[in-house]
Amino acid sequence: MPLLLGAALALGGLPLLSSPAAWGQAAPPISSPRPPAARRSFVAEAVRISGPAVVTIDTERTVLVQRGAAAEGFPFMDPLLRQFFGLPPGALTPLPPSQRTERGQGSGVLYDPSGLLLTNAHVVEDSTRVTVGLSDGRRVEGKVVGADPVTDLAVVRLVGAGPWPVAPLGNSDSLQVGEWVIAVGNPFGLDQTVTLGIISSLNRNAAKLGITDKRLELIQTDAAINPGNSGGPLLDAEGAVVGINTLVRSGPGAGLGFAIPINRARSIAQQLVSTGSVSHAMVGVALEPERDASGAMVAGARVRSVMPGGPAARAGVQPGDVITAVGDQPVRDPAQLTQLVERNGVGRPMDLRLRRSGQVLQLQVTPVELSSLVRRGG
Repeated sequence: MPLLLGAALALGGLPLLSSPAAWGQAAPPISSPRPPAARRSFVAEAVRISGPAVVTIDTERTVLVQRGAAAEGFPFMDPLLRQFFGLPPGALTPLPPSQRTERGQGSGVLYDPSGLLLTNAHVVEDSTRVTVGLSDGRRVEGKVVGADPVTDLAVVRLVGAGPWPVAPLGNSDSLQVGEWVIAVGNPFGLDQTVTLGIISSLNRNAAKLGITDKRLELIQTDAAINPGNSGGPLLDAEGAVVGINTLVRSGPGAGLGFAIPINRARSIAQQLVSTGSVSHAMVGVALEPERDASGAMVAGARVRSVMPGGPAARAGVQPGDVITAVGDQPVRDPAQLTQLVERNGVGRPMDLRLRRSGQVLQLQVTPVELSSLVRRGG
């Protein structure tokens, strides 16, 4: 080994790998380049706080599959084929439906020491069995307390005495665009996956994403949210839950994740636990943004259509009206008006200020429960 030998001779014959003590110096203690605390990031601390409360939710649902002669390999269910082959009408009768078990998976987060967890409604929808996997390896049966498809939120209660890990709930109203957020969940069945990003936008209306059957103002983030993350928590830098992950935009604009603000989720959860259902106030109008002569959006919400016999119609609201305020609160856009109606609640009159053909009008409308309008076909 000529290179090592030359190095040793250059050092006056001392072995190249000799200890510092051979040089008359004390040997320093062996240590890592940085102490462990310096290597820990705020992400690791946040996950340490709330990570144990993130769970895997495995679901089973029973699906009825219609069977018939055609499905069993007989093409003679078609009336023309029956006539061609001379089969009597009752020669081949449909078989009774069979049952098939479908399995799904999602995420959730425990928020109450009694064993209550939040997840998405679509994760547990129509489930006949729910099994919850905890981060410590325990697998526990879960019972769906209630689900609200309108906000895509559900509450599940663990069966057993615990103890259960709990994640602290933060304040989503205090969030600002650009803040760090951490998505935790089980995408593709991979337990305790953590992704980091920032808040890209707040109050993103679900209707603008093409989701017309939900009433949601969402947190938008670039933290990766993939299939299986649904129902898991979105954490702030301190480890508090500020949102419930709900969907990811695929196709054009892929990489955009969305979460339900925790203040909204907390309110929905309280209603589900106390009554098993959620009340949603509606006035029976379809809205669109108000625009000026150049086509630019301006403040207000234009009424595109009015449901016949609904609260708005009874109050005198007409298509083409521009609603500019609710009480003393100016209306910025249709999404804000929907929020104000929701916050007002069912059965409480609310004052609308609107503009019609250059005139300012004051009308009073009393919202009703969403389900009552749906039953009427609105």
